[in-house]
Amino acid sequence: MGCGAVGGSVAASLTEAGNDVTAFSPNDAIAQAVEARGFQLRGDGPPRAVPGRIVREVPAGPFDAIVLATQPNDVESAAGAAATCLAEDGTMLCLQNGLCEERVAAVVGEDRTVGAVVAWGAAMPEPGVYDRTAPGGFALGRMSGTVDPRLEELGRVLESVGPTEITRNLAGKRWSKLAINCAISSLGTLGGDRLGALLQHRFVRRLALEIMTEVVAVARRERVALEKVSGTLDLDWIALTEDERNAGGSPALLAKHALLYAVGLRFRRMRSSMLAAIERGRPPAVDYLNGEIVERGRRLAVATPVNTRVREWVWDVAAGRRAPGIALLRELAAAG
Repeated sequence: MGCGAVGGSVAASLTEAGNDVTAFSPNDAIAQAVEARGFQLRGDGPPRAVPGRIVREVPAGPFDAIVLATQPNDVESAAGAAATCLAEDGTMLCLQNGLCEERVAAVVGEDRTVGAVVAWGAAMPEPGVYDRTAPGGFALGRMSGTVDPRLEELGRVLESVGPTEITRNLAGKRWSKLAINCAISSLGTLGGDRLGALLQHRFVRRLALEIMTEVVAVARRERVALEKVSGTLDLDWIALTEDERNAGGSPALLAKHALLYAVGLRFRRMRSSMLAAIERGRPPAVDYLNGEIVERGRRLAVATPVNTRVREWVWDVAAGRRAPGIALLRELAAAG
């Protein structure tokens, strides 16, 4: 369900590996491009075309697995539309950023819901062209933390897309990725540039640290045990202490900046999917990222001033009230 940057890459890789895949998208331009030239894959091995077809109507099924690769703000409607074609013992797999498993479980049941934290990047520079912009795989798990043959089978299938880890702590992986997305995707939207260029600036790295620190504070209040995602950032470590927030510098703070700078180099080609959505005239998913932190922080009495401002300003960009660029990020940093 969904053939944007991530969905199209997954559909193509699964098809290329010999799986029986039905791809769905209501987007005529994408469907026509794939019908004419196949899924055009770039950045992961040699450029190649994978023959395929995209249907524009939800098919009858039943399907063993339904992969939800929409934007987070479309996940509940996509799950509802696909629920009737999921096999009784089938699995609905969430690839969205944010905390979408709870929303999907409300539609099809927790026992048929699985989450996969995506630790790689992709872009769709034009319809039907899928560019892997950063390496990585998946952390796959159930909300209950249980591991069963169906989950293990799904993990083996996803190996054709990227290295797949089975986790008993999906929440810990998901919240760690949420902290990263709240910083990287939102600052990428406001900055209007790729990750590598933005994280060269010290004040942008500081903004990212402040955003992630607020997310970690909310996660701790939620009693979530944070875990690394596919070797990425240790969020418990990178969250700023009170001393680091108030000090001009320290060896630990320098190390945190250095790590973010290295992340910028590794994922330098990554571009915010929220910015791409805004450019296509679609609403950004900021309410499912920074907005999720703001709302949960409010309920738990955890202050989230930076995430609050970021959420507001992303909506300002979407409405044309602010122009994305490095100057906007400087204004955000100056706002405190």
